Amino acid sequence: MAEKYESEGNLIFWGDALQVLSEEIASESVDLIFLDPPYNIGKKFADFHDKWESEAEYISWAYQWLDECMRVLKPDGTMYVMASTQAMPYFDLYLRQKLTILSRIVWYYDSSGVQARKYFGSLYEPILYCVKDKNNYIFNDQHIKIPAKTGAERKLIDYRKPVPSLYNTEKLPGNVWYFPRVRYRMAEYEEHPTQKPEALLERMILASSNEGSIVLDPFAGTFTTAAVARRYLRNSVSIESQLKYCKIGMRRVFGWGEYQGEKLLPPQKAHSKHPHKVNGSDFIQESLFDVDSIS
Repeated sequence: MAEKYESEGNLIFWGDALQVLSEEIASESVDLIFLDPPYNIGKKFADFHDKWESEAEYISWAYQWLDECMRVLKPDGTMYVMASTQAMPYFDLYLRQKLTILSRIVWYYDSSGVQARKYFGSLYEPILYCVKDKNNYIFNDQHIKIPAKTGAERKLIDYRKPVPSLYNTEKLPGNVWYFPRVRYRMAEYEEHPTQKPEALLERMILASSNEGSIVLDPFAGTFTTAAVARRYLRNSVSIESQLKYCKIGMRRVFGWGEYQGEKLLPPQKAHSKHPHKVNGSDFIQESLFDVDSIS
């Protein structure tokens, strides 16, 4: 049985995602869902090992919570789905039969860590942007515009318009997004191997929900989704199977200072850089989780 915690319109469920979705979340009750599930690539998440016996078992499990997420999504709702590069084709083929996939987004990032040596290492993660009704969904384009760097910066005139004028200074992002990964000394860093950056969630939440909307994250991890949702006056529902990470949510989302007598403190950040010798040269260790794995 899942445990439930609540504060100011934000819910945290400590329990199994599939069980909580099926037993606790009403049909057509959620405006926006962000899905960042385990990738089945062998990472350790507290007491959970992210590895299934076979790819077929993993995909079968994934289809169950995808079905539940589609059930709880409102008719005008939106769902963003992340997956490994290996598993995403299964997700894509399954979801395109049930939802409208408006965009296939690439989140890419740099890497200062060890890359693959016998193949081309992965420096991106795919995201499906899906809606139930392609003619009725939230999209706040005015909240997510970015600088237009080509004609506007060079003060070029667009002569294709009825009245020639300067190029627009802002535009909507395309489907390739660059956001740095969360590193050890960043202010938002939490002790978790696959933390997603706040900027990534900000774009999704601002684009696809309104103030007062309900945002669901069934694999909450470091509770970045809920923390960003709260910042922008959305309500959140978060599900997490590991108590260690639920405590992060209690601190980041609820603002709690303790849980059952335990102080809830942010991770200790290093205040100085410590050089190490590699092949006779100094380098700075940038992250505890800086070695790229296949994703």
